[in-house]
Amino acid sequence: MDNITSTEDLLGELDIFVTEEDGLTPISNSTIEIANTGYPNDVLYEETTDTYGHIPGIMLEAPPNAYSQSPSDNQPYSEYNIKVSHPGYDTAYVTGVQIYSKSVGVQTIRLTRSPNVQDSYNPIVIPGHTLFEYFPPKIAESSIKPLSETGEIVLSRIVVPETIVVHDGVPSDSTATNYYVPYLDYIKNVASSEIYSTWSDATITANVLAIMSFTLNRVYTEWYRNKGYNFTITSSTAYDHKWVYGQTIYDSISEAVDNVYNNYIGKPNVRQPILTQYCDGKRVKCPNWMSQWGSKDLGDDGFTAIDILRYYYGSDVFIGTADLVSGIPSSYPGYDLNIGSRGEAVLAIQQQLNRISRNYPAIPQITEDGIYGPATKDAVSAFQGIFGLPKSGIVDFPTWYKISQIFVGVTGIAELV
Repeated sequence: MDNITSTEDLLGELDIFVTEEDGLTPISNSTIEIANTGYPNDVLYEETTDTYGHIPGIMLEAPPNAYSQSPSDNQPYSEYNIKVSHPGYDTAYVTGVQIYSKSVGVQTIRLTRSPNVQDSYNPIVIPGHTLFEYFPPKIAESSIKPLSETGEIVLSRIVVPETIVVHDGVPSDSTATNYYVPYLDYIKNVASSEIYSTWSDATITANVLAIMSFTLNRVYTEWYRNKGYNFTITSSTAYDHKWVYGQTIYDSISEAVDNVYNNYIGKPNVRQPILTQYCDGKRVKCPNWMSQWGSKDLGDDGFTAIDILRYYYGSDVFIGTADLVSGIPSSYPGYDLNIGSRGEAVLAIQQQLNRISRNYPAIPQITEDGIYGPATKDAVSAFQGIFGLPKSGIVDFPTWYKISQIFVGVTGIAELV
């Protein structure tokens, strides 16, 4: 019997964002209906989105937190269906949204404009979590790929790409859809599909770094393109990682990804990011790879992220930094911007925030003078609030790249930078 001390242990939070198909333009006054997946006709919650297409802080019942802390037959999450409707748009459905106790999930739903509004039931289906349901285990590969000096297209340096092309199936399935996914969104999606958001920060960060390094190895070696395919990576757990169209993203995972945006796992005298493979460590054993449940135990024992990674991948591994972040107007200057900061970095942020504010009017227009004063801090804080970052009013590493990402999205200048 689990020791439940508070009703808060049986509640999880869901934030919903409704946007146009671009994923950036919010849609206000959309009607949201939520029902338990097991009782789809019993509406538990109904509300409309605010000016920013947002409904925050929806509290929903969830199983005890203890269910996600060790492997068991007890499903560690509850599942909900979401219906979104708005005049002039086709009705959208998402089924299987996973809610964990004492965890915040963020669900973004894109609506399609339609002159003849459709209400046909064609839902986005979120499958069970890879740690709870069965998915094919990873087929073993060499963690360091041989790189020929001729005959292969291989990047000359490690680059964080703007976009990951995800083949939603096994490599040989020519009928599977290719999705173009922003790199950060891809990493957050995979981590939300493959680890639990209730785990310790160190464990989440270690797993996120492993996912990043694996992905950047695929990018660096042009692994699939060198085999004649037109994608970066697949959604098959047998070959790569589980990526789910429409996946709920969890705050704890999102924050970890933002903090290690341009990192990977390296080894001395090896040019490429390591192909950091792993398994759950319970149903599937994988010597010399990371065990997901084992990493959870190490995090609980006080291991740091790099300690966990070295425990599994070798004492000589290190956290490297990519040479370039693609599709970003300018890289993080190497220091936080705050009251009193001056210069080109401040001016760039001011210009980008002013453009973003056309789509998000809650961000106040500011003077573009290169001086970080109270007005700039207020604009930064408003941006952070809208996009789920801590409202510090300081442009730190995660905020810099989030502003850059949104700016590129709303201006469509990716091909120019």
